[in-house]
Formats: sequence, structure tokens, C-alpha cells
Amino acid sequence: MRFAILGETRAWRDDGTEVPLGGPARRALLALLLLRPREVVSADRLADEIDPNGALSAHALQSQVSRLRTALGSAPLIERAGAGYRIAVDDDDVDACRFERLAQEGRAALGDGDAARAVTLLREALELWQGPALAGLAESRTAQAAAVRLEERRLGALEDRIEGELRLGEHRAAVAELRELVGRHPLRERLAGLLMRALFAEGGQAAALVVFEETRRHLADELGADPSAELVALHRELLSAGPSPSPAAPPAQLTSFVGRAGEVAEVAGLLRVARLVTLAGPGGVGKTRLSVEVAAAAADDVCFVELAPLRDGGALAQVLLGALGLRENGLHLGDGGQHPVDRLIGALSDRLLLLVLDNCEHLVEEAATLVARLLAACPRLRVLATSREPLGIIGEHLWQVRPLDDEAAARLFTDRAQAVRRGFAGDPRTVRRICAALDNLPLAIELAAARLRSLHIDDLAGRLDDRLAVAARGSRTADERHRTLRSVVAWSWELLSEPEQRAARWFTVFAGGATAESARRVCGTDGETLESLADKSLLEVSGGRYRMLETIRAYGAERLDAAGEREPARRAHARYVLELVRSADPQLRQAGQLEWLAVLAAEHADLLAAVRWAVEAREVETALRLLASASTYLWIRGAAASVAPQAIALLDHLGAADSVGTAGSLGTAGSVGTADSASAALPDGLGEEYVACVLLAASGEAGRPVWRRHHAQAEKALAAAWSGAGPGRYPAVLLSWMMRDASEADRHGAFALVSSQRDRPEPWVRAVAEYVRGYGLLGEGDVVAAERGFGAAAEGFRSLGDRWGTALALDTLASLAGARGDRATAIGLTDEALTLTDQLGALEDSADLLVNRGDHRAGDDAAAARADYAKAAELARRAGSAAGLAAALRGLGDIALLEQDLAQAERLYAEALERMDPYWIRSLGNRVRALAGLGRVAEARGDRAAARSRYQEIAESAAMIGAATPDALRLMGLPESLVEAVILLR
Repeated sequence: MRFAILGETRAWRDDGTEVPLGGPARRALLALLLLRPREVVSADRLADEIDPNGALSAHALQSQVSRLRTALGSAPLIERAGAGYRIAVDDDDVDACRFERLAQEGRAALGDGDAARAVTLLREALELWQGPALAGLAESRTAQAAAVRLEERRLGALEDRIEGELRLGEHRAAVAELRELVGRHPLRERLAGLLMRALFAEGGQAAALVVFEETRRHLADELGADPSAELVALHRELLSAGPSPSPAAPPAQLTSFVGRAGEVAEVAGLLRVARLVTLAGPGGVGKTRLSVEVAAAAADDVCFVELAPLRDGGALAQVLLGALGLRENGLHLGDGGQHPVDRLIGALSDRLLLLVLDNCEHLVEEAATLVARLLAACPRLRVLATSREPLGIIGEHLWQVRPLDDEAAARLFTDRAQAVRRGFAGDPRTVRRICAALDNLPLAIELAAARLRSLHIDDLAGRLDDRLAVAARGSRTADERHRTLRSVVAWSWELLSEPEQRAARWFTVFAGGATAESARRVCGTDGETLESLADKSLLEVSGGRYRMLETIRAYGAERLDAAGEREPARRAHARYVLELVRSADPQLRQAGQLEWLAVLAAEHADLLAAVRWAVEAREVETALRLLASASTYLWIRGAAASVAPQAIALLDHLGAADSVGTAGSLGTAGSVGTADSASAALPDGLGEEYVACVLLAASGEAGRPVWRRHHAQAEKALAAAWSGAGPGRYPAVLLSWMMRDASEADRHGAFALVSSQRDRPEPWVRAVAEYVRGYGLLGEGDVVAAERGFGAAAEGFRSLGDRWGTALALDTLASLAGARGDRATAIGLTDEALTLTDQLGALEDSADLLVNRGDHRAGDDAAAARADYAKAAELARRAGSAAGLAAALRGLGDIALLEQDLAQAERLYAEALERMDPYWIRSLGNRVRALAGLGRVAEARGDRAAARSRYQEIAESAAMIGAATPDALRLMGLPESLVEAVILLR
């Protein structure tokens, strides 16, 4: 017989029939005996465990034993032994015993390195569980103790099995299961470690580090304990691996690929000898799908960029940066003036990558210019483009994508028909006739086949003949094929119900696809209608998002215009996006920061589309509120420059800066357009939104003139918003204002305004005020008070779960600790800041922090410092950050100087200085140290005049921004002897 106690207690005969055991008393009796087969359990103990209230007498127990024996059959399985009973079965007849044996063997196999055998054994063991161990025996102390032990072993076996799967490379499948297990067992460190490894293996280093931070917090809050040495070591291992940009993957395909396997191989072969291949052909011919399959077969890294939603060719470089997983600037909201194209070249100059640019036709000139420049500067880059026309640059190889051949077209139709009608087997001649009428265009075939859900194939063929008036395909030009496709799209559209047509029309306002919720809200529809559109191939759905193919979207947009619904649809879309960013804004300063960043990142294209529409439609209030509400997200993500052109256009529409409002009351001004008849009035109460608009406009390439023109009025508007009893609506504007204004010579107003908010009730605002006040105290020479302020800021940000603010404060605290010689503290603070910047994907800042850590290590461990500088240089190159690379080169120069390699040090310092922006405050510390290094090289060679000249440059650079105090110079890492020398040269 077989017995089960891993779940409800049950028994089966050898023929598989289940034994009716009777009531709970008999099941409890059997379970207690099965806990240890062949071991005697006293009658008194059995009676007490079955009924702790003492109501089960010896006679009653004997009666239950007798009935249980009868139920189990003629074999004497339950035996009387002295004053008790035992059950005479083998261990392997009991699921719990078999589970423990298999789990032990699986763990041993794992220890021996045989992951495949371990996983097989452990899966077999875990499949024995049918529910909670010893279910129904809640009153039995023995059963409950055994249940706890078995559940612990079950969890251990789960961990062993998952570890084995990870060793076999099954990372993706493990992540979801591990997340659920970690949620149920937040204090179990092995589960957390396994989840960290699985996430890291899938490229989710930031997510892995979030798991560590959450586990650390749970342990501290609930147990008052620190993570184990093993988990800390894993954390350090992941940190040392360094963050890596994650390029956008090709879109997931939910249908089979039919008829072009040979073309995939030929295009892939062409890309091995040609660095630019363009897949050309009419809409609906299958260019995108072919590019996806080629990308999937590529051995190198792939970055897939969908250009269809992009309407501004000037933003192409920024879109590519985003697709590569790169930021436009660091957390400090500056990039040293680096142009997006230069950042792209820096990131791709030595990277082996296939860049896929899908749907270039509407941006063909801009795409051609950028691709030509990238290919010239990045020798290991290859580009696969799809377009209805060639890019027209030297070195381009065209691959004309033609309709499917007759056989492949028929197979595609049959495949898609079987997806909507089980067992479809249409007459081959009718199928070929339909495909011929559709010019064998894949999109047209898919649209037609989707209709077989409700139409018979003969009816479908007849309707298409009537619609297309084509008896045979013949030889047709691309223009004629386009007309065929348009006719099929129109025919499919006309077969939709009115609610379906309206939903499809309104869906065209989405630029980057939509979740079911956003589609329902904007389109005024329901989930059933969306599913129906997907069933009919008007929409695609993948990863929880709906999207519309560009060919269908273009037709739907025409229908939207024809219905006179473009403006209301655009307005509904902008209203939804505004509600979303408004809801997200406060969450971005709290523990849910990463989750909301991901939500908004998925909607980034739609945010840009909503802003662009509001600006072009002169919807001033909507545009200002959109920009202000999205500003925190844009700054943390490093994507502020993506809206800079729209922000500048909006400011131009508002009019000249000196006519925007009155002193100190911009929000209540009447007209703002006296200098320009085309200018608009700023709605009342939107002064703070105006400030956010100015800051975002200043983040772009043309930012400095905008900043100079609007700075005075924006400063008055910000002061008006934050000087009253109530706080402003956008706290992040305060921090961003100070960080932008700090690069100007006159920054005292910014410091005074922001630091005056220390008594606000909002914790995040208080933390910002402490952070900013700390810099003011540093300027006054009160380092001790400044450090207290930065510490309070860090604690305030950390308590809220805001990684952005915490990283900024920790970075400064680490610099102060390093300046006073406390290297251990400086390194610890920098490590924590690195964790946070990794979580935020702030690669440039991670490189900066690695340089700082190298600086702190250099005095004690030159080898470790060199490793940090080298890793920072690699990361900066991948991020395309000239400033980050310059800082790393300066650090490597310091190591060369320490080792007395003067020629190497001089070369590295000079190269670092060439890459630095001398006017960017974030570069000042590294510029000063590089100049100091060159001065020390000159001194080592006996050239005192050259050394003095370098020290004079330091004094001038520091004085230019008011940082030539001894404490400021020490904070930049200068040794005391050089501090004194520079002060004397001021």
C-alpha cells in the first residue's frame, strides 16, 4: 500500500484505488503512526494526541484501531506492541519518508556538482506534496512539530532545486517563483541570494541589488540583525561586476515565422560583410518581422529601436540613447555639455553591436545622417534598417523584401486560420486564390485569415474578390501592392462594429502602445472590445500591452481625422498621461520609486506625444502641468533633455521673459505677451510649473541661453511658490533648481531659498533643505555642521526609500569622510551610494562613484584603486560619458604617478583634461586633481616654473566658481601641501 501525509492523510491499495479511512480520529491515528514507520507509539500518547481534552478512552482508541485495520484490509499492517501500536510498512511506502530520502539524495548530487541529477531528484521529491504537511492535525503537538520540520525541509528542497536550475542556466523561469517565495519568506537569506543571482543572470543587476536592500531592511526591522556574511559577499560580488546598459530587445513575437527562413540566413550573411543593410519594401510586406528574426539569430548584442512613434527627427540620438539603456545625464542633472550624438559615439566606439532601426521612412534624412556618422566613428557597429526607401548613404546594401511566394503565402494563411478556427483545412485552390488576390502580402493575409473566426472560407474569398476586383495576381508594382493592402485594411475596418471602429480610431493616439487600463480610459471602451480587435489582428498584445502595426495605425489615424475626433482623442490621451504622472510624482520620492520609474518608462513615448500635442495645440495649462508633473521622473531617469525642445517652444509661445508676469507674482500675471503678439497669457497660479518648464528647457543642447533669459523671473516665481505658509506642489523642483543654479557664479539666492525650507512638515522637503544647507555651511567653512546636515539629509531620504536623494547625500558624506582621512567610512558610504545608483540605472554616476572609491583606496591599496579606476573607465565608455572617462583617466594617472611612471602619468592627465568641460562644476574636482598631478610631474622633473603654472590654473579654476577655500580644495582631494600652495597663488 501507499500512504500520504504531505497534505491530507490518505492511503491507496496496490491497484491504485483509494482506501476510505473514515473520520478525522482515524486519519489522525494513521498519520501519527506513519510519522515513524515500524516504531512503537504508546497508546496513552496516541489518545492524548488525537484528543488532548482526554475524551478518548483506551477502549475508544482500541475501537478506532480496529476500524482502521478493517479499512486497510486483511494484511496486519497495524500491530499491537506492548503498551502501544506500530505500523509495519516500508519507509518508501510513505510519501514523507520518500520525500526526505529524495531530497537528501538531491542535495548530495548538488554538492557533487551534478546539477541535472539533483534537479530531477528534487523535482520528484517536491511533486509528492499535495498540501500542508499533516493537514487536519492542528491539535496534535507531535504532528505540528513534525509538520514544521517537514515544511522546513520542503523549503530547503525548493532552494536546492532552484539552485540546481540556476546552475543549468534556467534563470528566467526561476525569477517569478523566487519573487513569490521571497515575498512569503522575507527573512530567508538563501532565497534572497538565489533571487539576486537569477535577476543578475538576466541582466537585472539593479533589481538584484534592490532585493539585497529589502532583505537587509527586513532583517534590521524584524530581527535587529545584519545580513549574513554569505549574502554580504554576494552583494559585493554583484557590485564588483559593475552595471551594464541593457539595450532594447526585439519585440516578442507570438506567432510562427513562415516562409522566409532562407532570407534570414542570407541577410545575416550579408551583415557579416556589410555594415549597413536596409530592408526595403512597401508597407505590410514583412520588413519588421524579417528584421526581428535576423536580430534574434545574431550572435552579437542587439539593440532594436522602433522609430514609428518618433515624429521629431532632431530627437533621434536621444531615442537611441534610451534604447541602449543609457541616460542623457547623471543624477546631478548635468552632462558637462556633451551632445547626445557624442555620447552615442562614446558608448558605441568600441562596442560589438547590431543596431536595428525599424521604420525609418518618415525620418530618412535624419536617420541617414546619424547612421553615417555612427558607422564612421564606431568600427564594430553594424546597422540593419527597415524603410520604404533607401537611406542613400555610402556603403548601404539594399535587400528588397518582396511578397511571399505562393507556397509560403498559403502556409501563412493556413497557420493563421488554424489559430482562429480549430481544425481549419481549407481547399488549397481557394487558399491560393485568396493569397493571390492579396498579392501574397503577409499583413493582408493575416488580416484576412483572422476573419475566418466568423466567415466561411468561400464567403471570405467572394468578399475579397468583390472588394479587390482581382481575378489573378499577375505582376504588380509596389504602388499597386500598397493599394491592395490599403483595400484589405479598409475592408477589415469596415467589418468592425461601430464601438470597435471607435476604439481602433482612438487607439491611434498612443505612441508607444498601451496597457489595457490606459486603452480603456482613453478610448472609452472595454476589455472585450480590445480583445476582439486583437482577435481580428487590428491590435497585437504582448507583455500586457496592446500595440497597433504602423500600417493599420496610419489608416486608423485617417479615420480619426475623418470622424472629426482627433482633438478630443488627443485631449483624452493627454488628460490620461497627466493623471498618470501626477499620481506617480509623490511615489517617485518614496520606497515605490523603482516600480513607478518602470511604469513611467513604459509610457515615455506617450508622455512625449502628450507634451508635443499640448504645446502644438497651444494648450498652455495642460503643457505646463504635464512638464511639471513629469519633471521628477525625467530628472531621476536622466531624460530631461527629451522634452527640452517642447519646453523651449512653450516658453517661446509664452513670450519674452521680461514680460512673463510681475516681480514675485508670476503666477497671477495677466498677459505675458506684450512683446509678442503671438504670445499667450500664463494661467493664474502656474508660476511653479513655469519654473519646471524653464529647468527642463535648460537641460537641452540649447539650454544655457534659455537659462540666462528666464533665470531671474523663474527665481522670483519659485520664491513666490515656496515662501508662503503652504509648500509648493513640486518639491523636486527645489532640488533641481539648486543643482542647476549651483553651476552659476551667483548661487547664494538658490541656497538661501532652498535651505529656508528646513521647517516644512514634508520629510522629503526637509531632507532637501538639509542637503542644500550643507553646501552653504561648507562655503562658510563650518565642515562639522555641514556634515551633520548632509547626514540628516541622507537619513531623511533613506527613511522615505528615495534612492535619488540618498545617493546624492551619501556621495557628499563620503567626500567629507575622505577629506578628513576616514577612508573606511568613505568607502562604506560610497558602496551604499553605488548600490543606489545601480538600482536607478545611473551609469555615469556609478562610474563617478567608482572613481571616488578608487581615490579613497589609493593611499592604502593601489591595486584595488587601479581596479576601480579601470572599471570606471570601462563603464564610462559604455555609457558614452566623456566626463566619467576623464575622471577615471585622472585616477589612473594618480596611480602611474604613485609608481613613478612620469611619462604615463603625464599622458593620462593630459588626456583627462582634454575630455573635461572646464566650465562644468561637476568636473572641477577632477580637473583640479589632474592639474595638480601635472604640477607634481613637473616638480619631479625639476621644472618648478611648469609646476607653478599648473597650480596657478588650479587657483583660477577654483576661484571662478568661488571654491578656492582651503576646505573646498581639501574636499577635491588635494593634499595639504598643495592646498597651501594654491591658496598662496589666489
